[in-house]
Parts: sequence; structure tokens; C-alpha cells
Amino acid sequence: MADDDVAEGPRRRRVIEWDDPFETSRPAAGLAGIDYLQGLIDGTFPPPPMGRLMGMDLVEAEVGRAVFSCLPDESHYNTIGIVHGGLVCTLLDSAAGCAVQSTLPAGVGYTSIDLNVSYLRPLRQSTGRITVEGRVLKPGRRVAFTEGRVTDAAGNLIATATSSLLVFPLDPPAAS
Repeated sequence: MADDDVAEGPRRRRVIEWDDPFETSRPAAGLAGIDYLQGLIDGTFPPPPMGRLMGMDLVEAEVGRAVFSCLPDESHYNTIGIVHGGLVCTLLDSAAGCAVQSTLPAGVGYTSIDLNVSYLRPLRQSTGRITVEGRVLKPGRRVAFTEGRVTDAAGNLIATATSSLLVFPLDPPAAS
């Protein structure tokens, strides 16, 4: 199909603003993971740029558990007119990571080693708000293991995941 054959409809626009990620993540190194996550929830610290970009909010955190909320919209759609699986994958990765972060002392960080996602049903804008919960199955000093679940407002299971995450000491923050 030539460019001039593409059906044009009203253009949509989405403007994203975020805070400097180096400044907003600096306090994380000096706080226990659960304390930093609570600061994200209560607004003491602004959300990371990825959260703003994807429209995801950390809404609950306790030791070993983190919950995100997201309202999928057209900006999350793929080429076949449903929410791209990458949104769900990103949310599950974030929930798994924050669940592990909630167990870590100050000065310790994490990164994903793997993430295995099973998609059970499609998402559309009409699905409404989704909830993504990550839980630590086994904490560790070097590797932690988690599981995640995505549900819609009616409680229908959308996707599940398991993940392993590397745990490591953070470099001390650079002096200002």
C-alpha cells in the first residue's frame, strides 16, 4: 500500500513529561527498598520516566509484594488493534522488580535476569483498568524469584509471569 493510500483519521496526541531520572533515583540508594517504594506511592519521589511513558502507577507496596495499576488506551495498541503485549510485559517486569526491591536494604539493587510471560487473553481500551501484582517467591542475596499476575477490573486473569532477578550492591551516589 502506498503512503497516499493510507486512510487518515483524526491524529491523536500524547505529551509526556518526566523528572530527571538521575535526580529522582538518587534517594533510592540511601533508603531501604520498601521505604523508597512508599515514597513513590505517597508522592515524596516522582515516578520514573518509564512509568509516565507507559501510564503505569505503583499503588501498593509491602515487603515482598508490589502492585501497579494501568488504564490501557489507544496509544498502547499494536498493528492488529489490541494492546501490545509489551505493555503487559513491562508492567509484569516492573511489579516483579519492585516486589524484590521491597525486600532489599539500603545500598542494594536488582536487575532482571529473565521474565517468562504467559498471555491468557487480549486487552483493549474497553477492558478498563488493569492491576498487576508481583510477589517474591524466594528472596536471595544473589538471586530472587518472583511471580506476577495481571487482572482486569472484573478479576479476569489476563497474564501471568515468573521472573528471576540478580541482586547486587549499588555504587554509592556521586557527590553533588
